[in-house]
Amino acid sequence: MEIVIPEELETRVREIARTIIRTPFTKRAWSELWFLIVGTALAFVAFAFVGITMAAGVVLAITFFGLALIGLSIRGARGIGTIQRRMARGLIREQIEDPDQFAPRPGFLGWLQSALRDRTGWRAIVYVVFKVPLAILGILTALSVWFDALTCLTYPLSRGAPPQTIGLVRIFYHGSYFSNGSPTFFQGVAIFLNGVLLFFVAPWVVRLMVYFDRWLMRGLLGPDPTAIRVRTLEHARTQTIDDSAVTLRRIERDLHDGTQAQLVAIAMQLGMVKEKLADPGDLDLDQVSALVNDAHRGAKEAIVELRDLARGIHPPALDVGLEGALSTLAARSSVPTELSVTLTNRPTPAIESIAYFCVAELLANVAQHAHASAARITCTQNGPWLRLVVRDDGVGGARPSDMGTSSSGLNGLSERIHAVDGEFDITSPRLGPTVVTVDLPLHA
Repeated sequence: MEIVIPEELETRVREIARTIIRTPFTKRAWSELWFLIVGTALAFVAFAFVGITMAAGVVLAITFFGLALIGLSIRGARGIGTIQRRMARGLIREQIEDPDQFAPRPGFLGWLQSALRDRTGWRAIVYVVFKVPLAILGILTALSVWFDALTCLTYPLSRGAPPQTIGLVRIFYHGSYFSNGSPTFFQGVAIFLNGVLLFFVAPWVVRLMVYFDRWLMRGLLGPDPTAIRVRTLEHARTQTIDDSAVTLRRIERDLHDGTQAQLVAIAMQLGMVKEKLADPGDLDLDQVSALVNDAHRGAKEAIVELRDLARGIHPPALDVGLEGALSTLAARSSVPTELSVTLTNRPTPAIESIAYFCVAELLANVAQHAHASAARITCTQNGPWLRLVVRDDGVGGARPSDMGTSSSGLNGLSERIHAVDGEFDITSPRLGPTVVTVDLPLHA
């Protein structure tokens, strides 16, 4: 019976095999090995420094000298973290953002107080403590596999002496052809083939150890979560202020160039009518009627412009609640749109406004870019969170960077949502469908 292997599985197996064969000859594999070697040496030096200074500081803690040693240990750990981050960027391309710089208060006591409260330094000490057992594990696994691979590969040059393996490989193979005495010819071939096998396995063991180190560095050597939170809020606040300034300038420009010009024209037309009526002897009713009609038409246009401008600031549909406002948007959409709303509590006005404008912008994108035949809006409440999902059956391929600028389009929506600690997610594969999910707190 002939076994038929699926083409996709065969292609996948070939790709995996090519990757395994190529890996030992790539720059990445040797960079990770060098990172592991240097990192291991740095880990033991750092642990010795932190251990000695911290122990001496604790023993002498009743004096200012002991506290100064503890502060020195924390500052040194922060410096070690800096070296580790730079080494990670240079060797394994791990881009870990630098934490805030150390900002001591004036004077020695200010410096000491700032050092003892330096969360970045304390987190670096925790990294050093956890790095040591990780380095020991790396020596017993990754480095020992590389050593044993090279030892077995060079066995034909050793004049028949049994290879001296270390680490886990020695434990696995102890008592076989790594025993005392000179190996036979077939044992020698097995040793060489074992070296070939380990040569292709070693980079992956190193990568596993480096992966653990990456995870540890991301958690302990990056910015403090509180600092990240502050940065995010500062950026959101700055963006909100900039957007508000842009909105105010737009309103001023619309009023100046649109409504104000309309009102000036109306005032001039009514002034001409007033002059005509003041001189009954030169009264032309047809001309007066035309002026009044123009003024009337201009007044109605000005009213429409003011209504549209007010709607852009605060949609009147929101006065009856978010459900009614979304129903209005769905009804006005040029793409047939289905709406489903399930709300227990009414969000605050600010959240309702953001939700309204998000759906309005997303429906406009569906009409302009998606080439969709149908869309669906789902609005649900999940505890203290409001979830909006806008889905269409269009061509897909939407990306935030492809639509609009920083103040409009999907990028503008993302910034507006993040300003109130919301979440924005878009899934839009080629050929669709596009699903945009917006999570907003009920209370900003």
